Amino acid sequence: MTDFDDLVSSTRAEYIHRFGTAPLWYAAAPGRVNLIGEHTDYSDGFVLPMAIDRYTLIAAGPAEARKATLFSVNMDAFADILVEGEITPGNTVDWAAYVQGAVACCREGGVQVDPFLAVINSNVPLGGGLSSSAALEVAAATLFEQMANVRLDPIKKALLCQKAEHLYANMPCGIMDQFISVMGKEGHAMLLDCRTKTPKMIPMNDPNVSVLIVNSNVKHKLTGSEYPQRRAQCEAAAKTLGVSLLRDVTLEMLKASKSKMTKEYGSDLAFRRARHVVTENLRTEQMAEALAKGDWKTCGKLMYASHDSLRDDFEVSCKELDLLVEIAREIGPEGGMIGSRMTGGGFGGCTVSLVKTDKIDAISKTFHKKYKSRKRPEPTVFATRPSQGAQIVKF
Repeated sequence: MTDFDDLVSSTRAEYIHRFGTAPLWYAAAPGRVNLIGEHTDYSDGFVLPMAIDRYTLIAAGPAEARKATLFSVNMDAFADILVEGEITPGNTVDWAAYVQGAVACCREGGVQVDPFLAVINSNVPLGGGLSSSAALEVAAATLFEQMANVRLDPIKKALLCQKAEHLYANMPCGIMDQFISVMGKEGHAMLLDCRTKTPKMIPMNDPNVSVLIVNSNVKHKLTGSEYPQRRAQCEAAAKTLGVSLLRDVTLEMLKASKSKMTKEYGSDLAFRRARHVVTENLRTEQMAEALAKGDWKTCGKLMYASHDSLRDDFEVSCKELDLLVEIAREIGPEGGMIGSRMTGGGFGGCTVSLVKTDKIDAISKTFHKKYKSRKRPEPTVFATRPSQGAQIVKF
């Protein structure tokens, strides 16, 4: 039995235990890892994610009450949400708020959502920068499609789920997470132009190369939300440069404006924020080209350069993530390591590495040994392949 089959079976059993009958519908959506292109999506830039083989699954059936009752296996908690009448964002953001947002936005998109009972179960690591939130939103939207026997346009579906996160989770995310969770394709990464909302599938099916995710199991508590702050800084830098978004800035334009930006802001902070976005867009396009060619040496160089930029210019890394990338550099090509970088929003979470498949076990042991030797928590290490996006599951 695969991990996915086990997830389906255990979720079905939990539904029967909680509600006394078998579920009628099953829907799943994956988490994602971003190979490169971090903090570029909200500047209309380029990103290169892939769906991972970790999923959020929802098993559901009809309800007699005029509401939806949810049970989260991961949170070991029940919650009731609205499916009728006027629905507005609440004051609390918790796991149920993501589903409530999906209900509201799918209804707005023309999908009728009737009262239902549901069990939610996920093997996507929570808080690790692997987009467990988008997986939940997209799994919910996929469930509602099945319940109503309708199919949304995939782009519309992704945008509705993004809107749900904006309004009901107070997170002004870009479009990457929802797009790859909806439209991921097995054996492919996705080069996504966030301006045109055009996804391009990039073959990634060399069996000799795998993706290794290392969860630092650290998430630093910050005063305020750093994500909206970085987004505001990018918007301010774009305004200074005379463009609407940093996507429109070339490296030459940026270099020519360094003194002006430094004078206006009293430091080089805005310049460095913009430099990350501009150079990261270039790296992402180059990475997609190298990936398609199987040019792994170039892929590795671009990943390390991306991490350095996120650490120094965008300042969203942390000591734990830097340590994991340092360990990857020490392993090196001779040990089967191609390249590594932090992935996700930052300040904790995961790194993503491209590694030789036959070296996965040895590399995993090295990460465990060296990370723990620096008095860090036990890391979670797992290999994944580019996987399928949202799907209706037949039991």
